[in-house]
Amino acid sequence: MKGRVLIVAGSDSGGGAGIQADIKAVSALGAYAATAITALTAQNTLGVHGVLPIDPAFVVQQMAVVLDDIGADAVKVGMLATAEVIEAVAATYETRAVNVPLVVDPVMVAKGGHSLLAREAELTLKKRLLPLAEIVTPNLPEAEALTGLAIHDLDEMRRAAGMILSFGARAVLLKGGHMEGERLQDLLLTEDGERVFESPRLHTPHTHGTGCTLASAIAAGIAQGLNVVDAVTRARTYVQIAIETAPGLGHGHGPLNHLHTVRPFT
Repeated sequence: MKGRVLIVAGSDSGGGAGIQADIKAVSALGAYAATAITALTAQNTLGVHGVLPIDPAFVVQQMAVVLDDIGADAVKVGMLATAEVIEAVAATYETRAVNVPLVVDPVMVAKGGHSLLAREAELTLKKRLLPLAEIVTPNLPEAEALTGLAIHDLDEMRRAAGMILSFGARAVLLKGGHMEGERLQDLLLTEDGERVFESPRLHTPHTHGTGCTLASAIAAGIAQGLNVVDAVTRARTYVQIAIETAPGLGHGHGPLNHLHTVRPFT
């Protein structure tokens, strides 16, 4: 079976982001989702109220037993929280899945502003995980943190994406949702060139988990045999519709409609 995705990320008790969003997105696109949970969060649409890290050795064990038995056609990494977990995940990937495409969503800050990556872990992320990635999917604040550059326009996005590519990743999808304007631009940069995706901005508070969802949708496509450009194209369309048809839950940043490919939300 082609289409197995191992997701290594944190749990969102509200179901809108993290492992819960990842499983929904991968499943909605017809792939198989397995998981290794790196942290538990007490979270809802209003924010992150608590974080409980998982011991790195247990994260490794989760990855190992899945890879040894079920296998994977893509590995997606999200919230890792600490340098120790990043190092453990990178080492396990290198020893057990190094030929499997790796999608890295460098989760640093939750939608409500809560930090999800320790400051000292940023350097470990850059040195240990990004060089292994088939594609990295930062938003603008994450790209600024990774590069030290200020990003205000498309040219500055190109500069930042180029720097992230120089860390060793084979492709970078720099998401422009934090930029001002009515048109949203995402920049895909690979060694072969660039592609700019453009779409209208949707004015809605229901965007919780868009980064997790997009990265997992990309991973599903790659696991199913799509090239990076086609996987990104399909994933962006999937997320766009998921935002447009969001169920409107909660009193803050609400979740997407991950299952719009399967049935309408009721």
